[in-house]
Amino acid sequence: MAQDMIKPYKGDPFVGHLSTPVSDSALVRDYLSKLPIYREGLTPKLRGREIGMAHGYFLLGPFTALGPLRDSNIGGLAGLASAVALVFIAKAGMRLYGIATFPKGAKSDDPLMTYEGWADLAKGFMIGGAGGAFFAFLILQVLGFLG
Repeated sequence: MAQDMIKPYKGDPFVGHLSTPVSDSALVRDYLSKLPIYREGLTPKLRGREIGMAHGYFLLGPFTALGPLRDSNIGGLAGLASAVALVFIAKAGMRLYGIATFPKGAKSDDPLMTYEGWADLAKGFMIGGAGGAFFAFLILQVLGFLG
């Protein structure tokens, strides 16, 4: 029975991917097509900004609530600095991936398959991530959760 449900992707066993009821369903494909990295019509910088905003916004909470300075007066600022630092480290990793994977000056129809596209994605991620963390910090300050 499991042999009928799990097949090689598009019938080619050499692709290295399996087609399962979950990974190859229309619902999953529809969900993934709405994510910013796959959405049509966005520039790499805009994709990075949207992805960065989501990551920066949600990174602040764990650093603020669980960080070593959580019980001090500057716990929120320490969480903000930590979240922005992690976004910067992720940006550096994205940048290094683009440098190592794509040759400079190569052309492609997909902007994320170029050196310049990954540079723009990393820039947008940094701006969006820092902005998302700062926005979450302001919300926590206004609502009075940080003291």
